[in-house]
Amino acid sequence: MEAATQAQNMSIPRQAPRMAIKTRGRILFIDPREIIAVEAERNYVLLQHRTSSHLLRESISRMAERLEPYGFVRIHRSVVINTSYVEQIQRWPNGEYVLRIRGGKEYTVTRTYRKNLKLMANSWIPHNVFANVRTEAC
Repeated sequence: MEAATQAQNMSIPRQAPRMAIKTRGRILFIDPREIIAVEAERNYVLLQHRTSSHLLRESISRMAERLEPYGFVRIHRSVVINTSYVEQIQRWPNGEYVLRIRGGKEYTVTRTYRKNLKLMANSWIPHNVFANVRTEAC
């Protein structure tokens, strides 16, 4: 009986995750994996999708919570990024880190969220490249 249930579940194609967003009087269903970044803009957030962008009346904190299960990390008080779009992490001489995402846009990682960068990098890189990153406030 269990084998039959597993076989039946395998034959049903898995639906890609979808997230409902309300924008301009419409409800759109988007794949959260196609969101590149979310940036706070006063009482709104600008959701940057692969093919478009959407201005939503939502807090950056709420969006960070909703997107965390899909590999998003908060790197600034006003920026949440999709880690799968990160192409490069660069350390500047002043100790700050900058992330470059596909398409060339760069975001500065603030001290408050540097620990998130460290966790993200350590999940990608087997050895501790960021061992000397200070995560506490200076």
